[in-house]
Amino acid sequence: MLANVAYFAVLSPTELLSSNAVAVTFANKLFGDSFRWLMPFFVACSTFGAVNGGIFASSRLFFVGARNGHMPRCMALINMTTMTPMPCLILLCFITLAMLSTSNVYVLINFTSFVESFFITFSVGGLLYLRWKQPDLERPIKVHIALPITFFIVCSFLIVMPIFEEPEVVGIGLGLIFSGVPVYLACISWTSRPPWVTRGVAKVDSAVQKLFYAVQEDGGKAE
Repeated sequence: MLANVAYFAVLSPTELLSSNAVAVTFANKLFGDSFRWLMPFFVACSTFGAVNGGIFASSRLFFVGARNGHMPRCMALINMTTMTPMPCLILLCFITLAMLSTSNVYVLINFTSFVESFFITFSVGGLLYLRWKQPDLERPIKVHIALPITFFIVCSFLIVMPIFEEPEVVGIGLGLIFSGVPVYLACISWTSRPPWVTRGVAKVDSAVQKLFYAVQEDGGKAE
């Protein structure tokens, strides 16, 4: 917020609208030729830190989901040498490479923003529902109800606006989101599957375990 205040204090509305990179234009006008390199440098540092944190968080989301039975069991494996969820990291790598297949960075930004806001909105909506239906539940962390309501409204806006602005991006995002439904039905919730399917899943789990030299969190073996 303070960065945006600084942009509006230094740059005119015309400069803001005509700039392709507001931070760079801000640095050029404020620091001149001598120190304008500071802004791209710190932006690169910030991006590196965000990517690093995203890699740690996203891979462990897959790991925890698999550990709780919401994803294939082979994703709940930890490498015995590095103690990291390596299968999840490799999967995240492939997802990242697939997203880099587009050369339009704005489409990528809109796509990721919509998908992230979609899941966050439903998560906060579930929180609000539980606060309404089960107000006496034990909550180690509890904030004033105005905060999640405001956050829910903002995320809802980020979902609704792209539907009118870029419906193609929204359609692709929804398609990718719901493409996980048949995977979940086939690999997780299908409890009465034939023996040959069970053996196939067990072989995949075993192959992943051997490939990544990984075991389950409790030291068990993938079945």
